[in-house]
Amino acid sequence: MEQPITERRGHREPWNKGKLVGQKAPLRLKEIWAIRIRLQLGARTRDLALFNLAVDSKLRSCDLVKLRVRDVTHGEHIAARAIVMQQKTRRPVQFEVTEQTRESIAAWIRSSGRHPEGTHTLRRTNASLIYRRAKNLRAVQLLLGHSKLESTVRYLGIEVDDALEMAEQTEV
Repeated sequence: MEQPITERRGHREPWNKGKLVGQKAPLRLKEIWAIRIRLQLGARTRDLALFNLAVDSKLRSCDLVKLRVRDVTHGEHIAARAIVMQQKTRRPVQFEVTEQTRESIAAWIRSSGRHPEGTHTLRRTNASLIYRRAKNLRAVQLLLGHSKLESTVRYLGIEVDDALEMAEQTEV
C-alpha cells in the first residue's frame, strides 16, 4: 500500500492548517446573556459574580485572579467603581461595577467569600462592545490602561474593513 506523499518525504500536515488562529473573537451580547442565564439557573453564584466582574472590569486574567473582596468593597458595601494596579503595565485602571455585578458579588460573598477570577476573553468583550457603540478608541484605551493607541487598535482587532465602514458613515 502506497503512503501519501506528505508521509513519504517526512513532511507532516501543520496542526493549524485550515483553522483560524490568533485572537479569539469577543462575545456578543446574546452570548453574554446566555451565559448569565445558565449560571443563574444553575445557582452558580460564584461563577456568575466572576463572569460579571470580568466583563465589567476588562481586566487581564492575571489581574482579575489577584483581586480581593476588599478591592471591590467598602466595608459591607460593594463599590460602584474600583481601581486596580495592572501587573503587566504597572498602571492603574478604573472600572465601573454595574448594579447587576454588585448584586452577584454580594450574593457570592454571602455564600462563600472567595476572591474573583476569570479569562482574558472577557476583558476584550466589554472593551469591544464599548468601541462598537462609541467608536472612541481613546476612551477604550483609557479603560484598558494601554499606554499606546496602537496597542488598543491591535487588541480590539480593528481591521481596514472597520475603518472603511466608519469612513463611509461619515459625511463631510
